[in-house]
Amino acid sequence: MAATGSALADRLRARFEGAMVIVAEPRGEITLDVAAAEWLPAAQALRDDFGFEQCVDVSGVDYLSYGSDEWDTDVSSEGFSRGVEGKGAGRFAWGEAPNGAANSPERRFAAVAHLLSCQHNQRVRLRTFAENDDLPVVASLTSVWPGVNWFEREAFDLYGIVFEGHPDLRRILTDYGFVGHPFRKDFPLIGNVEVRYDAEKRRVVYEPVSIEPRVLVPRVIRDDARYATAAGEAAQDAEVKK
Repeated sequence: MAATGSALADRLRARFEGAMVIVAEPRGEITLDVAAAEWLPAAQALRDDFGFEQCVDVSGVDYLSYGSDEWDTDVSSEGFSRGVEGKGAGRFAWGEAPNGAANSPERRFAAVAHLLSCQHNQRVRLRTFAENDDLPVVASLTSVWPGVNWFEREAFDLYGIVFEGHPDLRRILTDYGFVGHPFRKDFPLIGNVEVRYDAEKRRVVYEPVSIEPRVLVPRVIRDDARYATAAGEAAQDAEVKK
């Protein structure tokens, strides 16, 4: 299987000159990074020339503040630090930027297609970055794999990525009056507006959110020096007994 993956990576490098082929070891996952202009032609070539007859998913990615970490998990004489600095996810209001936004990659929004070849028993990941962060646009893959219709609608709804050429690009998870795109890193966890039914107006009304930004405490695995200390003491006891 590893040899098959390596051979596929070599074929992709030979076929798509100028593109980046990334192989994640030891899993052997292959990612083909192409420019936005090559997104649709690359998809067509992967289907026709490489036998990837099925696209099992199309997703969006927001790389804003990618790689930044606001949680200090080092052990000190004062114990485990849980300090939170700056405006992390969920603790900023509309119009503010989360932690690490200034250090984000040059390109922010990416579209990722996950392809499957049943005849060759192979998978590959096709990724491209939108050229404009203000209005991220990539070509729709519905002409290659019609089944991605709802996948692209979901990525549009949650990330605001516009799939040019899509036959019916509209929201699919949120309602039509929803403000913003909830999976973007600069979207506050409290949201932008809240909905309630107004008995006097006899209709649903949208209002600014009435709660403050909140902190979600993640499950953090911290280093614990007790295990290393116990192992060292056991080794010392063994030396003494000799």
